[in-house]
Amino acid sequence: MNKVIVLGSINMDMVMETDRLPKIGETLLGESIDYYVGGKGANQAVAAARIGSNVCLVGKIGEDTFGSKVYKHLEKEKIDVSAVTFEKNIFTGVASIFKLKEDNAIVVLPGANMLLNDIDDELNKKIQAEDVLLTQLEIPIETVKKGLALAKDKGAITILNPAPYNDSVIDMLPFVDIITPNETEFEGLLGHPITDSVQFEKEMLSWSKTNDTQLIVTRGGEGISYTNENNVITIPAEKVTVVDTTGAGDTFNGILAACLAKGMTVSESIKISGKGATLSVTKLGAQTGMPTLTEINAF
Repeated sequence: MNKVIVLGSINMDMVMETDRLPKIGETLLGESIDYYVGGKGANQAVAAARIGSNVCLVGKIGEDTFGSKVYKHLEKEKIDVSAVTFEKNIFTGVASIFKLKEDNAIVVLPGANMLLNDIDDELNKKIQAEDVLLTQLEIPIETVKKGLALAKDKGAITILNPAPYNDSVIDMLPFVDIITPNETEFEGLLGHPITDSVQFEKEMLSWSKTNDTQLIVTRGGEGISYTNENNVITIPAEKVTVVDTTGAGDTFNGILAACLAKGMTVSESIKISGKGATLSVTKLGAQTGMPTLTEINAF
């Protein structure tokens, strides 16, 4: 089986539930706190591993309590963490999430993630032709560029999830086989907003005609749209009871990479990934809702 190599961020998410956000200078009593392993890199690696893929995560954590807990958690998920390194004198990435009744507010401290620079040796060891490299933009941009270029040179399939969006994505496209923006990130790629669904499809076709990269746009409740032979194909989202949408995009990307590593076509991979993402929103938490292949097949 070909491998999925995920190059990306690793965080500890602290989810604090409260009725409202405090004003400046105010102290509030919250209701509860939960800890979840997060970061787009770790999330996507877990999603790929849950459906039985051979997954290697390349990332960096701090030599602290959170780092140790994260490392053990990833091992339990059967992820190869030999390329996850501990960094001295820096903290593991942390996301403080204030969960309100109808919304949330998030403060992210990247910590060790921003020190993920020297990856050449690790990637050269791990990546083989026809493996899949999946990466995002929560680590240094130059590291993302370097990883994509190296993987492309090795003959691997490269997937870029351009989140959080950065204009440097444009320079990376020659090394990207598949790009997976959401609707907002796709507008970033275009450089202007989209007003309706008719314009949306026209923009997808126009972009695909001028770029060799396969375009797949995740559209939340509208489903998933992708280009295929001068057509835009949209797979509608199936109706489920939504509990928490956190991590749905990461679930989609991780499963997509896993399916491609198993030798499935892009169309087959998108269908399975979409079902996995739909299942993930029926449970609370990013990784806790990520399904197994058995659960996807049953669904």
